[in-house]
Amino acid sequence: MSVTSTLMAAKKAKSMTFADLEAAMGLDEVWIASLFYGQATASKEEAEKLAEILSLDSTTTEALQEYPTKGSLDPVIPTDPLIYRFYEIMEVYGMPMKDVIQEKFGDGIMSAIDFTLDVDKVEDPKGDRVKITMCGKFLPYKKW
Repeated sequence: MSVTSTLMAAKKAKSMTFADLEAAMGLDEVWIASLFYGQATASKEEAEKLAEILSLDSTTTEALQEYPTKGSLDPVIPTDPLIYRFYEIMEVYGMPMKDVIQEKFGDGIMSAIDFTLDVDKVEDPKGDRVKITMCGKFLPYKKW
């Protein structure tokens, strides 16, 4: 069983949500979810706290502390409808976002390391909405 499957099964067995884990661990729910999917690394203390909450074995606890290969989604074009929509958003709005960011900040990128991501539910009488806030440090390209 993969680490992700083990973690998801343990979370389900405890009837917990990522928001519940956020409250218990003092870490953001999106970061915790990224840990579940092998996209983040837990410190020894964080891994042990999660192990205590979810009754994880030592092998899983140790795996949470390994450095992952990030950004390793397969296939390249995602097939899951929700994830595909993010791909589609980048296809449609990626270049416009890049231009607006560079007009405001100059030539550079938004960090995905010094970064936060929040997912909120916005109630709307015409249908609830998903609000995603990404906040990353601007990193100008270096000249040498």
